[in-house]
Amino acid sequence: MAQVTVDNQPQSDAPPVEEPVNLWWRIMDTRIGIVPLPILVVVVALLGIYVRLGKVPADLTTNILTLAVGGFACAEIGKHLPGLKRVGAAAILATFVPSFLVYVGVIPVPLKESISTFTDQSNFLYLFIGSIIVGSILGMDRHMLIGGFLKIFAPIVAGSIVAAAVGIGLGTALGLGFKHTAFMIVVPVMAGGVGEGAIPLSIGYSTLGGGVQGDLLAEILPAVMFGSLAAILLAGALNLLGRKRPELTGNGQLQPGEHDVPLTGSEAPRFMPDLQTVGAAVVLAMTLYLAGALVQKLTDFPGPVTMLFLAVAIKLARLVSPQLEQGAFRNYQFFAKLVTYPLLFAIGVAKTPWEKLMSAFNAAEIITIAGTVVTLVFTGFFVGRLVNIHPVESGIVAACRASQGGTGDVAILSACDRMNMMPFAQVATRIGGAITVTLALALFAKYGG
Repeated sequence: MAQVTVDNQPQSDAPPVEEPVNLWWRIMDTRIGIVPLPILVVVVALLGIYVRLGKVPADLTTNILTLAVGGFACAEIGKHLPGLKRVGAAAILATFVPSFLVYVGVIPVPLKESISTFTDQSNFLYLFIGSIIVGSILGMDRHMLIGGFLKIFAPIVAGSIVAAAVGIGLGTALGLGFKHTAFMIVVPVMAGGVGEGAIPLSIGYSTLGGGVQGDLLAEILPAVMFGSLAAILLAGALNLLGRKRPELTGNGQLQPGEHDVPLTGSEAPRFMPDLQTVGAAVVLAMTLYLAGALVQKLTDFPGPVTMLFLAVAIKLARLVSPQLEQGAFRNYQFFAKLVTYPLLFAIGVAKTPWEKLMSAFNAAEIITIAGTVVTLVFTGFFVGRLVNIHPVESGIVAACRASQGGTGDVAILSACDRMNMMPFAQVATRIGGAITVTLALALFAKYGG
């Protein structure tokens, strides 16, 4: 080995040997999402031991680890799939891979029960949606806010009408029958999900038509599940279109000229929210959620929509300071970046039965559902252009008419990296779904028996 001498000390030209502690630090800094790789291995081992003991705790601490490991692992795979990574594969895999793993038994029963219990009892879906809605609204340009909400009804209404006509026409032409196509396929796709759509529909159909509610729900669910999957794929495709045609998208902003509260750059305010301000924003968001939940309990009006209206009123009336607006926007960013994939994993395990999704896989139903959702999106895309909304964003909001409720909105918006559009998605899903269910039951009472 060649050597050189500096200050009479022999030196080797071989590269220095890395110290063991530095090597370990590099391994610890290797992450799957936010989870350090060694920690992931430890968590999997610990969960395996709990499974062998027959019961996995359903508490917050355990499920933070379980959902983080599962959600970010699925998302990381999706982010590296050639081609598919550009159309929302991370969100799709984080939602539907756990559903499949439950179905084939790879996720054992004790672990599934832990995740399902936590998801149902903690209600952390609404912690997420509340933080996203309040943070994104308070981060919007005040002057563009009302115009956006008024304009967005045009693509939602137009898309719903045209999609209903196309979907019913397709299903009837394919031999599914006019009534079956209308009430059991097309209406469920646009009914606003499971809790607010499929279940009220099945109860109404049972009461008005005399069928068994459980059987009717089982027949309706595949359209809801597959419609939501189609909407996720189309939202990812719209995101890809926006990257190739930048003039068609606002990159998450609904209208030309709209902007969020700036966090960096020359326009940023001189303050940055401290931890107490972010905490105050969380308290604000959860207060608005609780008010919405109370209104829903008393009137059956959707709680998230009430929360949305209250947040808009607070923004327009300047009832919170710029500091608190900034804190709410930071809180929104935290949930959008760090909680989305764990939440989708929980949805996949607890609320997306694989067998229901697969039961829609016959050619006639698939074509009918896909045709309905494609028509929703394309109509929304072109009508949005007519009312001066960015076409890509307009199409994405229209896609949320076919979402699986709040869980579907999360999946759709994460697939196209536009979580800040949650307020508009909630309008499409909740209000659009409620109107769809009401009209469908009125028509079923007259013609569906």
